[in-house]
Amino acid sequence: MLIPAVYILDTRHSNEYGEAGVIMKVYSWGATDVGMKREHNEDSYLIVPDLNLYVVADGMGGHASGEMASGVAIHSIDQTIKSQRDIIAPEAKHKVPLSDNPVAQLVSHAVRQASYAVFTEGQRNPSLRGMGTTATCMIFHDGHGFIGHVGDSRCYLMRNGQIVQLSEDHSLVNQQVKLKMITEEQAKESRFKNIITRSVGFEADVEVDVIAVEVMPRDVFLICSDGLTGHVNDEELNALVNQNFLHELPGRLIDLANERGGEDNITVILAYVPDEHDAPFPDGSDGVDPMPGGAAYNAGFIE
Repeated sequence: MLIPAVYILDTRHSNEYGEAGVIMKVYSWGATDVGMKREHNEDSYLIVPDLNLYVVADGMGGHASGEMASGVAIHSIDQTIKSQRDIIAPEAKHKVPLSDNPVAQLVSHAVRQASYAVFTEGQRNPSLRGMGTTATCMIFHDGHGFIGHVGDSRCYLMRNGQIVQLSEDHSLVNQQVKLKMITEEQAKESRFKNIITRSVGFEADVEVDVIAVEVMPRDVFLICSDGLTGHVNDEELNALVNQNFLHELPGRLIDLANERGGEDNITVILAYVPDEHDAPFPDGSDGVDPMPGGAAYNAGFIE
């Protein structure tokens, strides 16, 4: 199923233009959990409502390294976006092709800067050398969602009762599935399912997938680490989104993943685009204070 108006961006061509000056309202909720098998949470997430900024990072490299990698990445992305917040100001008008849109370029730049920050920290501290993290960073602006993505965390869109995965897994098993070497069912059981082929911080720079999607009222976006998708499939995610109160859903999804084994850390962000008839949510989702979680918060990277 293909949802219209999803654009995988490159710098070579694009004929699509965004509407200028659209002030976007987004409600959001997030949660993270260590899971049932791990002793430490190496995931980090960030919600910055006044910037419509949402980030999930899943660190790797062992306990201390994984926590450090995701925490440094979240902090770096946060600082990069805030330093160029004029680009995503509601009044900012970017009447250019999406491939040239400064917001698309900003999410890519932020993730690449995070890779440099994580790599540099690893070079500075030999015990952390080789650490890395996934990073899925999303900004809503001007009637579009812009996603910068590296790794196997995921970003989904739920619209009109249907679900589509916007991001692509940078993983060995996904490459094998695309080459028809294994089936999707075999991929779920593969002993190589945790091997990723692209990460933030393993090298000083990284290739970032940039995706733009035209946003419609009542769209729901889900950004999550593979601790969730390893236990809950796309059809179940879609059903749960359509059957539950959104503000309760991050906790419910984490509980479900833990009930099914909780093999990894689990992180969930939900972002909902209301229409003009929706009543305000009474649970704090409308606040403007940044909401960090997981390793980035525990390590004091973001207060």
